[in-house]
Amino acid sequence: MEDSLDTLVAAVLSSAKYRHVSPAFIRAVGARELAIRPNLKAAIKATKNVLHQAGGAFQDAPIDYAQALSRLHAAAAAPEPDALRDVCRSVMAAHTSTRERLPILDEFYTTTLASIPPPARVLDIACGLNPLARPWMPIPTAAEYIACDIYGDQMEFLNAFFALEGYAGRAEVRDVIGSPPDEPADLALILKTLPCLEAIDRHAPARLLDTVRAPLLLVSFPA
Repeated sequence: MEDSLDTLVAAVLSSAKYRHVSPAFIRAVGARELAIRPNLKAAIKATKNVLHQAGGAFQDAPIDYAQALSRLHAAAAAPEPDALRDVCRSVMAAHTSTRERLPILDEFYTTTLASIPPPARVLDIACGLNPLARPWMPIPTAAEYIACDIYGDQMEFLNAFFALEGYAGRAEVRDVIGSPPDEPADLALILKTLPCLEAIDRHAPARLLDTVRAPLLLVSFPA
């Protein structure tokens, strides 16, 4: 079983579409699929299908993070006050989840977070590119922002964005199904995440909500 699982993980990681996905997440999904599939080939295919549901479906095409970061640096140095926001919008449009929020981005966070105390720490779970919306969030500049998702290259890009803007916090690779975040926060963002988790593991949403240590949760669902 272990040899087959190692082979499955290596096979999935060799795919251009999934080479940046958390190996731990691939391993967890692969172990489950190997237990219920007739052979290794079928388990590899099923694992890739799960990864597509978990993240691949949200990207129409691979995102050139190096180019996006270069554009952000140029915008940060530009004299136009909205240059950075314009580039953030453009990059977020490459991800289906954040793209859906762009038409209401100017009101989304100012409305949903209007009545809460300013958070000192924000947790963004299965974040995708949502941390690029930080300029629209009515949270203190010094607030710590912790983001997590399954894509290593995406988290590296977001860490570079945080450094560029001087934001406290980090973006980390995490399988929120197998290892839900449990560090304390004042606010947790769980945006269009629960149905995706449920499609993979029907117990995952409840397990995540039970684990998150934040008194305030902002939860949304796909339109």
